[in-house]
Amino acid sequence: MNITVQGHSLYAYTGGKPFNPELPTAVFIHGVLNDHSVWILQTRYFAHHGWNVLAIDLPGHGKSAGAPPATVQVAAETVMALLDALNIQRAALIGHSWGSLIALEATARDAASHPGRIGHLVMVGTAYPMRVSPALLETSVSAPFKAIDMVNQFSHATLAPPPSALGPGTWLYGGSKALMRRVLASNPEVNVFHTGFLACDRYDGGEAAMAQVSCPTLFVLGSADQMTPPKAAQSLIQQCAQAKVVSLPAGHSLMTEAPEGVLQALKDFLKP
Repeated sequence: MNITVQGHSLYAYTGGKPFNPELPTAVFIHGVLNDHSVWILQTRYFAHHGWNVLAIDLPGHGKSAGAPPATVQVAAETVMALLDALNIQRAALIGHSWGSLIALEATARDAASHPGRIGHLVMVGTAYPMRVSPALLETSVSAPFKAIDMVNQFSHATLAPPPSALGPGTWLYGGSKALMRRVLASNPEVNVFHTGFLACDRYDGGEAAMAQVSCPTLFVLGSADQMTPPKAAQSLIQQCAQAKVVSLPAGHSLMTEAPEGVLQALKDFLKP
């Protein structure tokens, strides 16, 4: 599904279902150098169980046009504009890694302009502050394929997923590398790898945003996550008014390493 948002075409995977304004909407937001496809199992379920699904490609990524967001705040404005464009009245925001910060910022900002529109917030593989090492920032520019290898080494705690994710025997590490290379190549004008990393590293509004969030918030954390260790989410959890925490035996790539666990956590948390 392509939606005109802020003057550009924004792609959203819908799980094969047409958008129904009578249903609540779950917006899924990917992390750095990913796209909508990282949510494949979770989005497919919700699209067939009473929800509109909008798993977006952020601007300048994958199938979406426009400039890649240089900050978390700019990306959050895009998410809010998407809700406005479709006149969505009931929404849940689900974000992974960088996407979790975008979801947080959008929920906080939206509370001021549309109280109650975002009824649930889910932050998967999150941390605050979400610092990126100077070496990785530099390598994402000078040798992006090497940086992709580095990120994947730190993002995975297993090499093959359960059958419910991408199929028996799928090589998670190789598949993730291929996805990241494809997303990087999708924008020949801007290095979306470096841009996304900078946005994560420079975001300093997490605790202030969480103070504005009143809706229930789910934190889904990987116990073996080396990119965003569970302890790095504690400042947000402590600031959160209605926090629920689920820990799963996985690394940073939770949606494919622990697909059923992530899906079950979402099913338990999101009620239409």
